[in-house]
This record gives sequence, structure tokens and C-alpha cells, in this order.
Amino acid sequence: MTELSDRAPELAAAHEQERPARVLTGSLWLGVRILGGLLSVYSLIVVFRPVEALEQRMTFLAVALPLVFLCYRSGWSSLVRRARGRFRPEDDSGPAAGDPDPVTSPASGVAGVPARAGEPGEAGADAGERGERPGVADWLLAAASVAVLLYPLLDIDAFRDRGSGSALTTLDVVAGVALTVLLLEAVRRTVGWALTIICIIFLIYAFFGAYLPITWPIGHRGFDVSQIVSQLYTGTEGFFGVPLQVAASYIILFTIYGAVLDFSGASKFFIDLSFAAFRRSRSAPGRTVTLAGFLLGTVSGSGVATTVSLGSVAWPVLRRAGYPREPAGGILAAGGIGAILSPPTLGAAAFIIAELLQVSYLEVLLYATIPTLLYYLGIFLAIEVDSRRFGTRAVEVDAPGAGRLLLRFGYHFSSLILIIVLMALDRSAFQSVVVATAIAFALSFLDPAHRMGPRRVGEALAKGTLEVLPVTAVCAAAGIIVGVITQTGLGLNLSSIIVDVAAGNLLLTTLLAGVAVMLLGLAVPVTASFIIAAVIIRPALTQLGVSPAEAYMFVFYYAVLSEVSPPTALSAVAAAAITGGNTYKTMMMTWRYTLPAFLVPFAFVLTPNGQALLGQGPIGTVLLMAAVSAVAVAALAMATGGLPGVPERLLAAVAAVLLLFLEPVPIAAGLAVLALAAAVHLIRQRRHRT
Repeated sequence: MTELSDRAPELAAAHEQERPARVLTGSLWLGVRILGGLLSVYSLIVVFRPVEALEQRMTFLAVALPLVFLCYRSGWSSLVRRARGRFRPEDDSGPAAGDPDPVTSPASGVAGVPARAGEPGEAGADAGERGERPGVADWLLAAASVAVLLYPLLDIDAFRDRGSGSALTTLDVVAGVALTVLLLEAVRRTVGWALTIICIIFLIYAFFGAYLPITWPIGHRGFDVSQIVSQLYTGTEGFFGVPLQVAASYIILFTIYGAVLDFSGASKFFIDLSFAAFRRSRSAPGRTVTLAGFLLGTVSGSGVATTVSLGSVAWPVLRRAGYPREPAGGILAAGGIGAILSPPTLGAAAFIIAELLQVSYLEVLLYATIPTLLYYLGIFLAIEVDSRRFGTRAVEVDAPGAGRLLLRFGYHFSSLILIIVLMALDRSAFQSVVVATAIAFALSFLDPAHRMGPRRVGEALAKGTLEVLPVTAVCAAAGIIVGVITQTGLGLNLSSIIVDVAAGNLLLTTLLAGVAVMLLGLAVPVTASFIIAAVIIRPALTQLGVSPAEAYMFVFYYAVLSEVSPPTALSAVAAAAITGGNTYKTMMMTWRYTLPAFLVPFAFVLTPNGQALLGQGPIGTVLLMAAVSAVAVAALAMATGGLPGVPERLLAAVAAVLLLFLEPVPIAAGLAVLALAAAVHLIRQRRHRT
């Protein structure tokens, strides 16, 4: 267990969509931490002393973007060496000094797994001696980032007026083009080529759209460089739009909160409590992992990170319980992805929903409550089925009793509850999470082992910024896509194409939308895929009468579920790396455990009563539809393994689909089919006994 725990950060780096960062040491490591801490402090201050939107976002990016170039490797030298080795293998003499090969860097500790940013130690010191420190090009890019972002702040009002009046100076255009290039490079470093190429395609489309045939629905009049820069650089519809606003407010504040919880010992408490809660039955190990994943999600907010953190502790227990490697990996991945689906700290996309809908974050949490309960119900039922199928056994874990843990460390729940209470009292999400962070900090002094002195506070503030760097780069670059779509009208055109292809049929449109979002999620991170789908695919649903809340939540769930969808399924890949299981089989087991999350979103899009699953409507209707959906989830569990015979499984699957229509006649038919499945099962059992 110790070995896996030590490798957890490395495994997360290898399988997270964010690319591994440099290992920084010495004065540079300290300087980066100080800058990160100061940016966190700035974000906290802005909550109570608001700054004009464009000014705040520029200031935030002026610190975050240079940190990306200092903390993340360029990778260009590796590409050159690979190309050279392909054409002249005899000349390939090994890694160059300025850019260590991420496949063999000794900083990784494990072959092929580079370490994360800012982690000091012997490995980091060795890596620094071998060239982990930023090169001249990195420092120049960082300096350029500061220049192009501070330049408008010298006279922000005049800069904004020039943009709105289409009277940009040559220096404005040069700075805007430079920032575009810098953001593309930052995204390439942090999340890879896929999103970078997509952004470039959108820029080409904006510039050359006038050359498309006039009969094409996506053609437009075309825009020159000055017009594109004006759209992206001088207002809040491009780089500094809603996605960056979310990163500079919601995400960093919740990341700071998660870091404070982590440093105060909450992560250890959540895991210990989960092991103590389920300890005396054969299905207890699987249930423990699921509960721990839910609780850890309040700290990490990342599916892959939660999977790895959980797996490093839970896999030995699952193995002792008798779980095969692939089902164990499926449980770990399903529990981990729940971190992005579960209140009170949903993923970044949920914060964007609140901004786009102009509703409180508490309302978005309400939307997610019933789907989250159904998600975990499906996992628990599947675990019960598998515990019998695999003949698992109870495992004794050396952990204090649940009651004792709650009495001693239950205060860790107080800050989580406080966030909900404050938002219910009409305090903003920003103020609520800041107050909760202060409470979590104060409560840390109740545990001598996790008291947050000045050093721990500094580390937590720095971690809050450093963990949000990749998301910041993604959100700012996503502004390119959003800005181009707004400027050219592409979003409405593409949504009309989707509706036309589906011939105006809502079911077919929804199926196409789900597939499109999942395919998009295979190439880019969850946040980016949600942003792109929200401006292109969501309008196709609303054109056919789906409410904005239902459409956004549908896109949200399918963007998140791309992390457990073959053939990439990052959380499942990370889980397979921990258990040593077959990667593809682990993906399929994860898909089975998460199946309700794929089907329930169709219910609240396709059926009039589906809005009840988002907590909208009379309380009686909400409770009834939740109960019917729970029965549908139980039927799914039977269809995917709870019943031994093929006829019973097929009948249970039909019953689940009928029940999820959430209308009186389909519900009655679904219950009848489910009863028939049970009857067939009993008859077949009696025949088998005789």
C-alpha cells in the first residue's frame, strides 16, 4: 500500500489529460510558489473588493500564463529528437540538456511517468541539474505574456473604447496576435495538441470563411486580423470571456478550499471514515471505495486524481476481498469520476453553467442532486451483484470505529455544510467558499498533526494556483472558439445542421448530441469539450423545446462521461495502471458501473417530467419521478449482471428504458415488464433445481 501511495502523484500525472510539469527546485521553485500564493490571495481579496471584469481577468491571466511557461515543459526538443532519430537514427545521441525526455527523465521516479510541478526532493534536484529549469525561450515567453497582458491595463478604458470602435492601433493588433500565439502554446504544453489544433482551425475559419462556397450554411463574409483581434482581445467575448471568468473566480477559489481541506487532514479522515463505515460484509470493500470516492471528490474535483488517490489506498483492500483486477479497476474509476458529478464541488463545467444560465451555483447543485444519487445507487447495486458473482469476502481493516472517527474528526464536514447553508441564505458562491475555507483553516488547529501554520498556509495557497494553471490555459484558449463562433454565427448554423440531419426529431437529435459530445471529449479535456458543446450542440436541443437548464446539464454529463468512455477513458486507464488489469476490460467494467449516468440525462431531455430529475417542479412530482428512476436504475443493474439468464436480462433492460420515459403509460408498462422478468427468473430457477 505504501508503494502505491508514493506513486499516486506520478500515476495521476501519467493519466491526467493535463501534461506533466517540470520539477522545480531551489529559488525558482520558491519564486513560483510565492507568485502562485499571491495570485490566490488576489483572488480571495477580489471576492470582497470586486474589480471591473475585464481588468480582473487580465490581471489573473497576467500572472497565470507566465507561470504556465515556467512550470510546463515545451516538449519541442523531444519532437525534434524523435524526428531526427526517425530519419537519422545513427545521429541520435540522447536527450539534449535543455529539455529532458519525459519518457526517461530521472525526475519521474518511475519510467515513463514524469513528476508534477513544484515537487521538491532528491529526484527534483537531480532533474534540475539535468535541465529541468526553464530555458531562455521559456523566460522570453513568460516575459511576453506579462507584456501583452499588462499593456492594456495601463489605460484599460481607452483600450476598451478602441476595441468597441474598431479603431485598434498597430500595437493593439500585434499584442493581440502575440497573445493568441502564447495561449496556443500554453494549451499545447498543458493539455496537448488536440485542443490547440481545434483552436487553429477556428481561427482559419474566421479569416477564410468568405472563401467558402456561398451555398454552404457555414460560410460567412470573412474577417481580417484586426477584426478578429478586436473580438478576442479587447472585450469579454474572447480570451476574457465566461470560461476565463470561471477559472479566475469559481475554480481557483474551490481549488484553494480543496487544498486547505487536504492540508488540514480531511482527505485522510474521509478515507478512514469510508473504511470504518462498511467493514463487516462481503460487499463492504466495494461500497467503501465508492463512498471514499464521493468524499474525496470534495477535495480534488478531478476524476483521474480521485481515482489514483483512492486506488493507491483501496486496491490492496479490494484485492484481499477477492475482486479480480478489472472489476476492481472499474469500481475505482467509477468512484473517481463521481468526483466531478457530485455536489458540493462539481467540476469546472458546473461553474460555467451557473454563469451561462445566470443562476446561483446552489441551483446548479440542486440540478445535480438526484442524478448524483441515481449514479451512486447504480454503482452500489452493481457492487452488490458482483460481490455475489465473484464470491468476495469481508476484509478486516485496521481503522477506528466510525462513531469514534466522527466524534474526533467530524468537524471536517462542517465547512462543506457551511457552503450549502450560506448559499441557501443568498450569499454568493464566492463568499461562501471563502468563508468555508477560513473555517476549514481554523478547524485544522483541532488536529495537532495537521495544524496549518504559515508554511502550510503558503503551500495551500500556492497549490490552489498551480493546480488551476492547465484549466486557466484551457479556458482562455476556449475563448478563441467561443469568440469565433459568436463573431461568425457558426453556432446557430451548426445547430441547425444537427436539427436538419435529425429531421427535427428530438430523440435522434439527442442521440447525435450525446455522441458528438463524447467524441469531442475523447480529444480535449472535460472543461473544453463542455464549452465547445455548449455553444454548438446545446442550441440544437433548445431549438426543439428543451429548456436551457436541461440542455446544459445533458451536455455537462456527457462531457464528464468522456473520461470513462472507450477508447480513451482516462480514469479507467489510470485504474488499470494501479490494479495491473487489462485496460480495455477495465474500461468496459467502468462503463457498466456508470451506465445509469449515460441514460438518465436522456430522461430529463426527452420527457416532460424529466425536469423533475433536476429538482424542478412540485415536490410530489420530483419525489415520484426520483423513485421511478431509482427502480429503472435497479432494472439496469439486473440487466447488466444481476440476473443470470439472457431472457431476464433483456426484459430488465426493456423495463429500464420504459421506466425512464417517466410518463404514466410507459411507467406502467415498465413495471409490468420488470415483473415479467422476475417471474421468468423464478420459473427458470425452479426448473434448474428440478
